[in-house]
Amino acid sequence: MMNVPPRVSRQTWRFSKDIRIMGSGVATGPLEGQGPLGEEFDIVHEDNYANEDSWEKAERKMMAQATEVAIKKSNITGQEIDVMLAGDLLNQIITSNYTARGLELPLLGLFGACSTSMEGLALAAALVDGGFVRYALTGCSSHNSTAERQFRYPTEYGGQKPPHAQFTVTGAGASVVGLGASGPRITHATVGKVTDLGIKDPFDMGSAMAPAAADTISTHFKDLDRTPQDYDLIVTGDLGKVGYAILKDMMMDLGYDMTPHYSDCGLMIYSPSQDVFSGGSGCASSAVVTYSHIVNGLQNGRFGRVLVVATGALFSPISFQQGESIPCIAHGVVMEGVQEG
Repeated sequence: MMNVPPRVSRQTWRFSKDIRIMGSGVATGPLEGQGPLGEEFDIVHEDNYANEDSWEKAERKMMAQATEVAIKKSNITGQEIDVMLAGDLLNQIITSNYTARGLELPLLGLFGACSTSMEGLALAAALVDGGFVRYALTGCSSHNSTAERQFRYPTEYGGQKPPHAQFTVTGAGASVVGLGASGPRITHATVGKVTDLGIKDPFDMGSAMAPAAADTISTHFKDLDRTPQDYDLIVTGDLGKVGYAILKDMMMDLGYDMTPHYSDCGLMIYSPSQDVFSGGSGCASSAVVTYSHIVNGLQNGRFGRVLVVATGALFSPISFQQGESIPCIAHGVVMEGVQEG
């Protein structure tokens, strides 16, 4: 194979080796399982407690299950994995820490808020491509009730939400990344820059994150001399109805018509009849859609090339209480199906 420089630009990387998603796993709560993609999820729990005595333990259980399924599908053992890259929304990323403890794996903990899924996948691919690890396990999780308790109001409080609010996805997604073998190929990644539109409303995530998505996607297109037509599917992580519309308008102003190729994971995971306000959000939004529906589509030929751009709001309860605006980021990863012959 010709030696191709991995650095396309300051933000975009090209992976020269045959980096694959060797196996992926998804575990979710009941509402997610009732949505249009539910049949593609590996594990669906009957209630949000997942037979645990707290929501935090339920989230941890889902993360552990997603990683176990991903390892099993990859046809390797946990002892062969060199590093785990993971993150979640809870303080000090405790879900990821406890999961890595149970797996007895070296851990690189990540916090990119809801962009963590593609941040982890990009870094896993880079570590494998650079020869630092043979196999990397990456994943992330969120839970509606744990996130509400930390970032907004406890579920028990019963606070009212505006229509533009979003519904945190309960679930976890994970994948094993390695060389060759089988599975969708990871070809490029575009690392996002932090943007800040000055929004302070913790319910209006779609409006806050859309500019970060537009910046990353337009940078990706320019760096690789591509357009939306070069992809069978482009998805953002969790912009919901509000951010989805804003992003399409912003990209049109930049000269890119996203309409035939673009969707949002927060809109894909739930059906219109489900009461989720403006759509899904959370780390698990992009993770469970990517590591089930998109990976399956790349394997069965439904998709040839997909760009997943996970979006994240980089704020904390303290920054919100102190009246700070919400900085946001988006990371993109390109995956391609395996062509026969």
